[in-house]
Amino acid sequence: MKLEYILLGVLLGRPRTGYDLKKFLDAHGRFLRSNTQMSQVYRSLTAMAEREWVSYRTESRPGAQDAKIFRVTAEGATVFLDWLTGPYHPPTRFEDPEFGVRLHFAGFLTVDQLLALLDTELEARQRQVAKYRFRDRTEVFEPEVPFDAELAVALNDRMHQYGAAAIDQHIKNLIELRADLLDGRLPVRTPETDPDRKASTR
Repeated sequence: MKLEYILLGVLLGRPRTGYDLKKFLDAHGRFLRSNTQMSQVYRSLTAMAEREWVSYRTESRPGAQDAKIFRVTAEGATVFLDWLTGPYHPPTRFEDPEFGVRLHFAGFLTVDQLLALLDTELEARQRQVAKYRFRDRTEVFEPEVPFDAELAVALNDRMHQYGAAAIDQHIKNLIELRADLLDGRLPVRTPETDPDRKASTR
């Protein structure tokens, strides 16, 4: 999954500097993508500006280098939304980040679009469990260096158990999330997300 999609989604939330984007990826969004470097952020911003997906204005800052404030153009918004609402192909590993990234930007989706995304992921993981949970995992070892086959098998079995528990919990979470959307339990309105409620508490 391209870094550009994450940056576009974050910038659609509000304009930011490249430094702000890096701070987001280091903290709030650190699990959306692994080990993003500042140079990668600036390379992506430069490439997106050349494609006219983003534009920027320069803001003077006393005692510091002038800052470029980036915002998404209409074309950039189309690129991002085409990706977000386009086909999702679940990878082999449910831990891969794309599904989580799409959920992170759920505010740009309708409930129906979000349900379709959840259904795609849920059906893929249920098929995966049905097909592979009890697969033959027997291995034949012919090592040419010292090798503890008993330990290797024991650790592989334990990791299989951990993986099975993790994907079962993932499936349970998907079912719960889907039910909450269908039953209207999401979104939960809070003073931070409900403008009317915020106004009434002033």
